[in-house]
Amino acid sequence: MVLLITIIVLALVFDFINGFHDAANSIATIVSTKVLTPFQAVLWAAMFNFVAFFIAKYIIGEFGIANTVSKTVIQDYITLPVIFSGLIAAITWNLLTWWKGIPSSSSHTLIGGFAGAAIMSGFLKSVALGGFATVKGSVILKIASFIFLAPFIGMVMALLLSTLLHYICIKANPHKASTWFKRLQLVSSALFSIGHGLNDSQKVMGIIGAALVAATLDPSIFASMPDWMHMSNIKEMATIDQLAWVPFVCFTVIALGTMSGGWKIVKTMGTRITKVTPLEGVVAETAGALTLYLTEILKIPVSTTHTITGAIIGVGATKRLSAVRWGVTKDLLIAWILTIPVSALLAALIYLVVRLFMY
Repeated sequence: MVLLITIIVLALVFDFINGFHDAANSIATIVSTKVLTPFQAVLWAAMFNFVAFFIAKYIIGEFGIANTVSKTVIQDYITLPVIFSGLIAAITWNLLTWWKGIPSSSSHTLIGGFAGAAIMSGFLKSVALGGFATVKGSVILKIASFIFLAPFIGMVMALLLSTLLHYICIKANPHKASTWFKRLQLVSSALFSIGHGLNDSQKVMGIIGAALVAATLDPSIFASMPDWMHMSNIKEMATIDQLAWVPFVCFTVIALGTMSGGWKIVKTMGTRITKVTPLEGVVAETAGALTLYLTEILKIPVSTTHTITGAIIGVGATKRLSAVRWGVTKDLLIAWILTIPVSALLAALIYLVVRLFMY
């Protein structure tokens, strides 16, 4: 029980770090265009992070991304030490990239850590394929593919939206247009913050759901516990009330994390990739939000960082390719590619230490 509580606390710590690590994704453009002050911007983003809970529960009616995350590892190999090691690795990598000002993916950090610890567990137990049989390869590959697909989709959407808006506003008064787009940035930023809340909060839900399964003496009774899409299946077991707090707390904690801000990453996202105007801020945030909503429908956990970065690149490329600082973009891409394997390796090493004290 102590380990389960520790894991839940660590998961919520990760959720909080995710909030301030990814706050820049929601507010970078709105701050760089001076529509809101940094303090006003984080409050605005945090509020819509929390609003996402009600949208997921009462409008969408499911938490499909949480379901995907909880099932990246085969259930027989989901243990509390594996989850504990994965969380420690994810928190470590997230804090390191935040300190360096690198907008890496909290999503892929968490999934890489979870998978890496499970693979090491399987390796030590002589599971087939050197431990790789402990994870669902098709799920991991689908998630990993969106390291490239999410920013690409965001970039294409931004290019299309930017071209369309430039065509519509070609005869508009520049001053009036700028004023209107500054106001619209409040809407686009809110839309992106909702997408951030919908996507990232559910990842922690999936991990907590997996931990609850692993901690249960009779897993068959709670087999559907992490299956957040079918929570009604367990009403008769009176466990629905025990689970109701999980999504609410996860969405609340990520909102609190967003309120704390991530100013180093704000600088990278808001100014270092390309200079952003109010119109371009609206385009980038809207394109990013639409991409996140698409992945919500597909139930694929993606990186809000990758999504908004791709959208910002698309906005810059609309003006001219040289408007994008490709050196910075290259560094970001390298960090994205390294996130899953580095997190997995770190988690595997942590698991080796953890098992000495927990088995």
